[in-house]
Amino acid sequence: MSFNGPPGDAPAFDVDAFDVDVAIRRGNRLIEARFTSTAGLTALFGPSGAGKTTVLDALAGLLRPERGHVTIAGKTLFDAGQGIDLPPEQRACGYVFQQARLFPHRRVRDNLLYGERLAPADRRFMTLQEASAFLGIGHLLDRWPRTLSGGEAQRVAIGRALLAGPRFLLLDEPLASLDAERRDEIMQVIERLRDELRLPILYVSHDRTEIDRLAGNVVRL
Repeated sequence: MSFNGPPGDAPAFDVDAFDVDVAIRRGNRLIEARFTSTAGLTALFGPSGAGKTTVLDALAGLLRPERGHVTIAGKTLFDAGQGIDLPPEQRACGYVFQQARLFPHRRVRDNLLYGERLAPADRRFMTLQEASAFLGIGHLLDRWPRTLSGGEAQRVAIGRALLAGPRFLLLDEPLASLDAERRDEIMQVIERLRDELRLPILYVSHDRTEIDRLAGNVVRL
C-alpha cells in the first residue's frame, strides 16, 4: 500500500538531510559526533553506552551541546557560535523511542490526534485517515494501548510522530523489544517511511542486521 495523499503533500527533505558536529557533556564524558549525510536513512551504530541516544536527544533539543552545530533538512537547529538553540517544540522533530510510550489513558485514536494537535497547519502532510491506512492501524483506533502487541504499539507511536508534521524522524532502537516476526513488520514500515515519504531519518541500533537492511549511510559511535 503506497501513500495516497494528494500530490506534493509528502515531504521531500532528503537533500542535505543531516549536518551534525556536536560535543555533548554527560557527567565526566564528552560525547562527540560529526557527520553529514544525504541518505534517506542514516544509522548511528555502536555498542550500548556509546552515546547514540545522547546524540538523538541533542538533535531533538532535549540536551544542549557544549559546542558545534546541528542543521537538518536545510534548517539550523543549533549553532553555538551563532547563539542559535531552538527549543524542542520548534525543531519539527518526530521522535520514536524503544518503548512506544503511548498515553495509557487515551485510546489509539486520541494518541494519534495528540500528535496532530502539536503540528501547525502548514506542516501537516498526513491526515489521521491517511496515517492509519499507511501504517495499517485503522482497526486499532478504538483500542486501549494496554491491549496492543509490541509491534502494534510501535506502529501507533510512529503514526503519532508522523501526524505531528515532522521535518525529520529520530528512531531510537524501535525494534529492540520486539520478537522476530514483529521486528520484520516494523522494518517494512521503516522502509516505507524512507522510500515513500522521504523524510530524513536518523536511526539508532547496535544490530548490524537492521543497519545493513535499512541504512544508506552508517555513522559509528
